[in-house]
Amino acid sequence: MELKRVVVTGLGALTPLGKTTEELWNGLINGVSSADKITNFDASNFKTQFACELKNYDAKDYFDRKEARKYDPYAQYGIISATEAIKDSELDLDKFDHDRGGVIWASGIGGLNTFTEEISQFAISGGTYRFNPFFIPKMIADIAAGHISIKYGFRGPNYSTVSACASSANSLVDSFNLIRLGKADLFITGGSEAAIFPGGIGGFNSMHAISTRNDDPKTASRPFDKDRDGFVLGEGGCALILEELEHALKRGAKIYAEVVGGGLSADAYHMTSPHPDGLGAKNCMKYALEDAGMKPEDIDYINTHGTSTPLGDISEPRAIVSLFGEHAYKININSTKSMTGHLLGAAGAVEAIATVLVVKNDIIPPTINHFTDDPQIDNNLNFTYHKAQKRVVNAALSNTFGFGGHNASIIIKKFKE
Repeated sequence: MELKRVVVTGLGALTPLGKTTEELWNGLINGVSSADKITNFDASNFKTQFACELKNYDAKDYFDRKEARKYDPYAQYGIISATEAIKDSELDLDKFDHDRGGVIWASGIGGLNTFTEEISQFAISGGTYRFNPFFIPKMIADIAAGHISIKYGFRGPNYSTVSACASSANSLVDSFNLIRLGKADLFITGGSEAAIFPGGIGGFNSMHAISTRNDDPKTASRPFDKDRDGFVLGEGGCALILEELEHALKRGAKIYAEVVGGGLSADAYHMTSPHPDGLGAKNCMKYALEDAGMKPEDIDYINTHGTSTPLGDISEPRAIVSLFGEHAYKININSTKSMTGHLLGAAGAVEAIATVLVVKNDIIPPTINHFTDDPQIDNNLNFTYHKAQKRVVNAALSNTFGFGGHNASIIIKKFKE
């Protein structure tokens, strides 16, 4: 069976760096940190009092009051970013075969805010609180995919992928595979997350997973730095339109880049810690290369998972050196989480967008907030510290790893007919 080719024809982003893809990209290449004191709630009693929140977000700018009440913030973010991506793709919905359009959407947690509010009200009432009829459909992690498919009438494959921080990378890989197998012509895919609430901050604090650098939030996300002390929580939604090549060409779509490979693996090691030698990370990168029919030396750039955690930032570079050998030192590597924070289940989507734009524009955003080399990390690697770098990028790889040992990698190439 001859596999079909898959291209990217639309992008949408609602992130801590801005409300559009353009604002996201400008923030990335200019090395802007989006971290600041939390405004969503009073965090003064928490060990961590900052995060990468959406700036000046108001649901009423996108939904009427009645509609907004039906959606948890994570679903709102998903719908908004999907809407931008569809608009960017210039897809003529009146001419599109809606049976051939699908939605695979990701969230690592789903409606955490809705769950927290409803259970809190129940507890405060002494057990007499009447639950909101929208409680369950607002909370469940698949509902954003459902709302997006309803909005656009897409009747093809429709579901949610949940694999912690690898969730939206999984959604991209699944969409890619279903298109090249001929199961659909187009997917709206990506992920969204809204965990900057007491339960999210408190839960990650109890795990010692997030930074407590309250005196200097802007530099708290410092991937690969010796003094990193955890990731910075982010929020938002990011969407990509993946489309079968001939379908895209026939309608005259603009093409950002081509998706050519995806790899999935498990660490099978620990609930929250990565394999110390990056075995699972190495495998999923290797599987992505094999899937794409590419060699390690074909890769020019890697968007790392790079969370700013003590263990993860050691294991991933080890995996890169182990797989790529001497070529590893010729690759530009970065962590865009140093600027966006960690969007959890939406991380793979925002980083896939960044990777697509790197391939399109031949500019690599920096890894910001590096002050001191970590002797446990191979500092001969080019982590693209401090400033964006220009270079021709023909092929790039984006890594995303999640609690439970879930790993996903996707390869993006310049499009050539």
